[in-house]
Amino acid sequence: MGPDIDAVDALALRGINALYGDSHVLHDVSFSVKQGRVLALLGRNGAGKTTCMNTIIGFLRPRDGDIRLYGEPIAKLSPETVSRRGVGLVPQGRRIFPSLSVYENLLVAQRKPAGGVAKAWTFEDVFATFPRLGERRRQAAGSLSGGEQQMLAIGRALVSNPRVLLLDEPSEGLAPKIVHEVGETLQALKAQGFSILLVEQNTTLALRVADDVVILNTGRIVYDGSAEDAQNQPELLHAHLGVY
Repeated sequence: MGPDIDAVDALALRGINALYGDSHVLHDVSFSVKQGRVLALLGRNGAGKTTCMNTIIGFLRPRDGDIRLYGEPIAKLSPETVSRRGVGLVPQGRRIFPSLSVYENLLVAQRKPAGGVAKAWTFEDVFATFPRLGERRRQAAGSLSGGEQQMLAIGRALVSNPRVLLLDEPSEGLAPKIVHEVGETLQALKAQGFSILLVEQNTTLALRVADDVVILNTGRIVYDGSAEDAQNQPELLHAHLGVY
């Protein structure tokens, strides 16, 4: 169900500088999400991770730099247009519609593929991936558990049929068992060929599912390499993530 394999990077940022008012948050940020791979964007609170996501999706326009989706420039597009081009976002805090049913939440997000998607995601595909959502399809989304709401947030992004999937803190506030389930879901999506940019405070989860890692510190890239190499540098993880 994931995108077709292509030689072009799924998502590429080049020389991105972004500001909130007079506050310079991202400094010359450049990295690429490769086709069919998971890139974990890591850093302490305030490092610039969510700002990076907001810049990609179009909530914040960069002062300068270039963002490309499969080679096509998207840095100056509106969030709605970026979404239509094939960038799916699972936002921090889930942001589901609590008064709507599970089914209605999916219906609102449903979109035909933008191109480059081998097979469109249907509601039944989501319910097969998350059986609990299928059991609760008529239930108000606000009555779901935190883990079920996160499943719905991911499912909602999937039925938009993205070419690239952005996940902002998907394990936030979840019990360890549910965090493990989120990790299994990410592994399954990667196996289906999805290109994924993952922002995650849970370093153990991120390093378990990621192929590649970028670490930000005060808006600057301090590491860009493989997840395996990052795991073999405990001093790097401690210095920039506080991991022992």
